[in-house]
Amino acid sequence: MPAPPLALNAWLRYDVVSRLLPSEAGSVLEIGCGAGGFGARLAVDHEYLGVEPDGASYAAALRRLAEFGRGEVRHGRSDDVVEPGRRFDVVCAFEVLEHLAEDEEAVRDWLRYVEPGGHLLVSTPAFQERFGRWDVHAGHYRRYSPEQITALLQRCGLRDVEAVVYGFPLGYALEGARNTYLRMRSGEESSGQLAGHFSDTVTEAPEVMAERTAGSGRLLQPKDWMAALTQGVTAPFRAVQRRFPTRGTGLVARARLPHGG
Repeated sequence: MPAPPLALNAWLRYDVVSRLLPSEAGSVLEIGCGAGGFGARLAVDHEYLGVEPDGASYAAALRRLAEFGRGEVRHGRSDDVVEPGRRFDVVCAFEVLEHLAEDEEAVRDWLRYVEPGGHLLVSTPAFQERFGRWDVHAGHYRRYSPEQITALLQRCGLRDVEAVVYGFPLGYALEGARNTYLRMRSGEESSGQLAGHFSDTVTEAPEVMAERTAGSGRLLQPKDWMAALTQGVTAPFRAVQRRFPTRGTGLVARARLPHGG
């Protein structure tokens, strides 16, 4: 059974994730596993558990992992569906942190699932100055620079942080196309105010952000028949982006929880 399809930008992200995933890891927890595109791949060589609060995305992930015959997915939030005291070699949260108002609190909460000496692996959109209509539409509070994500993880007690930017050059085109589509749909002419859309005094209502976040994992998901197509189209761009690890539209960061942490 072939692995499920990934969107174009997800292929760019997975290229970095697959390289930063510790080779010695035996067990993996993915928080916010979406439709299971990454989960099916992580489950090949690991004891895999994915958790997903959105019902539609959970159903898709459940079907995909069942068809693939590996891994497990549960519906709900990690603190509700993961056994107390259970720990994993790697805890992953891909495109999750930017949806959370209290990002440091979330990271500290996730660390309860990390085996001492294990790793946290996260991905986020990169660079706040690129904050645009798509970020608003998807329910993002912020984007991160490598320095910002490194500082956040270190404040939470993590060490050996490695942050890699990805998406040069294809990510720029994909991001521009998404923002242009939303601008045309809304009829707006100026995007300058969007970089400061969320501030200490201007935020969206929590229920609006929750609704946008729940639907974000279902946005632009390719059909099953597109698996080989999206993989092939992105292959040369995945090779190119490796030469530019500080340029792009997204980032992946890995950090280690010290023994005794």
